[in-house]
Amino acid sequence: MYKVTNPATGQLEAEFATATDAQIQAAIASADAAFAALKRLDPAARAALLTRVAELHAERRDELAAIITREMGKPIAQALGEVDVVVSIYRYYAENGPGFLADEVIDVAAGGTAVVRKEGLGALLGIMPWNYPYYQVARFAAPNLMLGNTILLKPAPQCPESALAMEAIFRDAGAPEGAYATVFATNGQIADIIADPRVQGVSLTGSERAGETVAEIAGRNLKKVVLELGGSDPFVVLDAADLDAIVARAVSGRMGNAGQACNAAKRFIVLDELYDEFVGKFVSALAAITPGDPTDPETFLGPLSSRAAADTLQAQLDAAVAGGATVLLGGGKLPPGEADSSAFFAPAVLADVSPDMDVYRQELFGPVAMVFRAASEAEAVRIANDTPFGLGASVHSDDPEKAARVADQLTAGMVSINEAGGSSAELPFGGVKRSGVGRELGRYGMEEFVNRKLIRVRA
Repeated sequence: MYKVTNPATGQLEAEFATATDAQIQAAIASADAAFAALKRLDPAARAALLTRVAELHAERRDELAAIITREMGKPIAQALGEVDVVVSIYRYYAENGPGFLADEVIDVAAGGTAVVRKEGLGALLGIMPWNYPYYQVARFAAPNLMLGNTILLKPAPQCPESALAMEAIFRDAGAPEGAYATVFATNGQIADIIADPRVQGVSLTGSERAGETVAEIAGRNLKKVVLELGGSDPFVVLDAADLDAIVARAVSGRMGNAGQACNAAKRFIVLDELYDEFVGKFVSALAAITPGDPTDPETFLGPLSSRAAADTLQAQLDAAVAGGATVLLGGGKLPPGEADSSAFFAPAVLADVSPDMDVYRQELFGPVAMVFRAASEAEAVRIANDTPFGLGASVHSDDPEKAARVADQLTAGMVSINEAGGSSAELPFGGVKRSGVGRELGRYGMEEFVNRKLIRVRA
């Protein structure tokens, strides 16, 4: 189940055995015991641990980047950038975590004193995806270790090497034994871990289907969940003094990480007077991007994460065309004769996608964009919100008042103005509707799996 198949070559690189039930039980017991040790550390000591974790990520930057380029095809320049973001996340919580843990003093109407003290809950299970193997873990692990929670980390089956590399970093940084452990669990074992009374919560980043399953098991066992699921983020163009700059943002927002990001711009909604010019420039820019060797520092678009991912995206593209969508840029899965592996996928652009098509309400997880013409600002908002997802959105305009007005009307967890989304350690990340529940990063990343313990002293 856990194996590395290089999507750029199709070659099997390594295989790892799944955990036995006895190994799972030992990991849970160790994480439960480590909670007491981590809780005893004062915030400054936990901050020092995270600082050392950040330093080791920086020291091993090249090695870490090479691993995920091999595991899931991320172009090496983007892989190096992911490690840099991870370093910033651990440093952010090392620097700000102690302050986030400060007691909150409450005025007591009847007299006396009261404080709310923030403490960890215990062992947590993190179920992580393959598209950002280090970043997704950091935004879950960093705030929770700062709180004193311990981590059982279940990686994506195709990313076992990066998971073990992170586990080694925590071990080398001096984390208490059991405070951070990788478990190569099966789906059945995951259900057992969630149900175990020693495990206090679960965080999942993944598909809607996985989120439904995990939430159902967690709810049945009265466990807290954080779910970061899919997205079909709108990119709304209202006006443009510099259309070329907006097109460049659109290309970057759709094509980064081969379009395999939950919060990537996926639906491009453009007001009528700009539509033709925007689409012409956008299609031309995407047509100029050729998939290439992800180990080459100059490559912008590598393969998709697997042949299965490419097959799934191609099936969605074919279904859209069969349903009446207009192909503005053909793209699609490259045949084996044109690349080393059928995981390579050239950019594609669809127009005339209507609500009666399945693809209208689906997430396209790869380099395929949909463009929509809007007759008015109100119609642009309607199209943007006409989706089961609600992760991110972006608004592009030279008029600050107009941009803010539209941003206020968008149903999303995150809205960016004049940039195509993105993420930073201090900014809360999460969505609404089918995009999940809860928040990660920023101060809010330490407000999920926490016991807000009230300590009151009578007058």
